[in-house]
Amino acid sequence: MHAPSGALRLALLYAVVFVEIGIAMPFMPLWLGALGLDPAIIGLLLALPIATRIVATAPLMALIDLGVSARTLLTAGSLGVALTYGLMPAASAFGWPALAVLTVLNAVAAAPLVPSIDYLTLAAVRREPRLDYARIRLAGSLAFLAANILGGALLGALGEAVAVPLLLTGLALGASLVALASHSVTPPAAARDATQARPPLPACLWLAIAAAAAIQASHAAIYGFGSLHWTGHGIATAWVGSLWAIGVGAEILLFALIGFAPARWRSPFRLLALGGCAAFLRAIGMTVAGTELGPVIALQALHGLTFGATQLGAMAAVSAFAPEGARGRAQGTLSAVSALAAASATLMSGLAYRSGGPLAFALMAPLALAGLVLAAAAARAARLPPAGPFGRAAPETV
Repeated sequence: MHAPSGALRLALLYAVVFVEIGIAMPFMPLWLGALGLDPAIIGLLLALPIATRIVATAPLMALIDLGVSARTLLTAGSLGVALTYGLMPAASAFGWPALAVLTVLNAVAAAPLVPSIDYLTLAAVRREPRLDYARIRLAGSLAFLAANILGGALLGALGEAVAVPLLLTGLALGASLVALASHSVTPPAAARDATQARPPLPACLWLAIAAAAAIQASHAAIYGFGSLHWTGHGIATAWVGSLWAIGVGAEILLFALIGFAPARWRSPFRLLALGGCAAFLRAIGMTVAGTELGPVIALQALHGLTFGATQLGAMAAVSAFAPEGARGRAQGTLSAVSALAAASATLMSGLAYRSGGPLAFALMAPLALAGLVLAAAAARAARLPPAGPFGRAAPETV
């Protein structure tokens, strides 16, 4: 059976946005370094987008609940990203403050991109139960991996000093064109009367959002210091890229196969609990065996659960429990809370790694346990069996 055209368009949206992310995340620091900036300034410029997302994402996504379409946010955001990336080479001649201003504007424009596609995908799944969020989202992971691999070769040939911002500008323009053409995946606007009280998010959803944020934040030490830790203890540099590819590959495998799992394991809270358990094991494993190649390979394979299962659980919770008139706000709140948790955990792990090395990974274990406790609390707070984007599940216990 061929995938519905709506699913293909949504998959294409994920792909074009995640290709851009897959270039920016590893290669923008190289571009900043090629400018000769001080490492402290580079750190500031890399931290600014995280801080901006914490503040900007929820208000921007809440515009959907007031009648602004997610497609409009995607198109305008992609154009804003393209414009700011395009101006960065010229701004670099005026010093780092000009780059800082553009970095903040870039982050504001980018903040609603992925949450808007998630919003559109969950809406499509609710309209057409035969669609599968995980398989649609799979396109983003594949695009991210391809950008990591092919982007390095392309930028090596062109030279990152100019190619990085220009390539990102082109990719963002491409994303804006795809978003502009995506009429068929945009649900009808259901504007809420601005004089009416905003529907509150239910307690079970707040708890699920907090659980997902805590579990995802437990990646901070590995994201920030995993490569340094491995190479500093004798694992060959050539293996580092392969280790990260193993993690993304495991994530892709989960997204591809989750639809075949028993229905009761595809419910929001069980997916969150599965991610939390895997994150706890990964944190402990990195603490005690994070310098040996064999164990590290196995620990990286857990990324399919620590990230993938947690992501699916969070999306299922938003789809099942966000009230009409607050779905955009729920999607934005999840992104903002996750960014805040990640930023805090990154700061904590940086301080810990500087003074204690493997202690940074050990400190991620309590975050994973907190996520497990919050997932259990969310399950208890839920009044009805959830019907997420992976099919209706039976009443659950965690």
